[in-house]
Amino acid sequence: MKRIYSHAQSVLIFTLVFLLFACGDSATDTTEEQTTTETDSETDSETETGTETIVDAADVPFFFEDAVIETITTESCTLSGGTQTTCYRITIAGEPVVDEIGPFCPPTIDSDASQGGIWFDGSGEVYDIDGEFISNLDSLYGDGWLLYDPSTGEVNITDTQTACEAAARPNVDAAYQNYCVQCDLDYYGGGISETLLLPVTPIPLANPSYVNSNMGISLNGVILAAQAPVDAILSNYTIAAFDDCGGHINPNDGYHYHTATGCSTGPDEEDGHASLIGYALDGYGIYAMLDESGLEETDLDECRGHSDDTRGYHYHVASPGENMFIGCFHGEQGEWSSSE
Repeated sequence: MKRIYSHAQSVLIFTLVFLLFACGDSATDTTEEQTTTETDSETDSETETGTETIVDAADVPFFFEDAVIETITTESCTLSGGTQTTCYRITIAGEPVVDEIGPFCPPTIDSDASQGGIWFDGSGEVYDIDGEFISNLDSLYGDGWLLYDPSTGEVNITDTQTACEAAARPNVDAAYQNYCVQCDLDYYGGGISETLLLPVTPIPLANPSYVNSNMGISLNGVILAAQAPVDAILSNYTIAAFDDCGGHINPNDGYHYHTATGCSTGPDEEDGHASLIGYALDGYGIYAMLDESGLEETDLDECRGHSDDTRGYHYHVASPGENMFIGCFHGEQGEWSSSE
């Protein structure tokens, strides 16, 4: 029932731009006035507008086209450790601009894997949510599971906004126990955009800070969320189905990822290194788990990070079945802000 997932890398129609994120391990003093870079015409690449600085397209971190829905600016910010520095202000679309969303829950216990998504509970396993998985949940998790109508074989699915919001929460409404939980972005206007502040120059911490909130953004314009609360989900006899990209929808964050399965992957690195997939809230790059030879780095620290001469300090994601991206933050974090 378990399988290994891989996705063909999406064809990019634009060129990888120069990354401004400094990934070195040494903390540097920063000022509120960011140094500009010269263009071929020797003109400034940034324009002051009030207290913000509009960043030239050639000097911003790389995202998929249309993943960022407002002009990226820089502004003064205070990081989680108290450091005052300069941050990028980035507003993301809140829905993937390349990969499709869903499917999540299969309609019947006869459905095959193409009609449902995946499930992982942190044990390292990744399961297809097909009809067989739904009908055998009691074998996997014990007595009390029955997510389908025995007389028809139809799966109990939260197929309205009311049902979604009653079930997609820690204290699941009792009426929606033994349901496969899925929501629709149409309930929330097609997506929930989010704005965050990421440090232009990451500031390393003396001791790592553990992830207990949304931990970054993908190149695809989607939140990289903290671990899914699978214990709460399973204790209410529900399965909060993920699609094959490891994402699902809730009323608070809209569509968001809980693991990396091969979606939101940037272009190949010239040296065969794993490809970039996004940025952590501390400004360091997050790369895929495996390099182009299918090998995992062997010197990762507890945060799943390490340094090299090309990228400086950066992270590599965990395997899909671990219900996580990285183990902790190596640097001081920026913040989620309003998307006004």
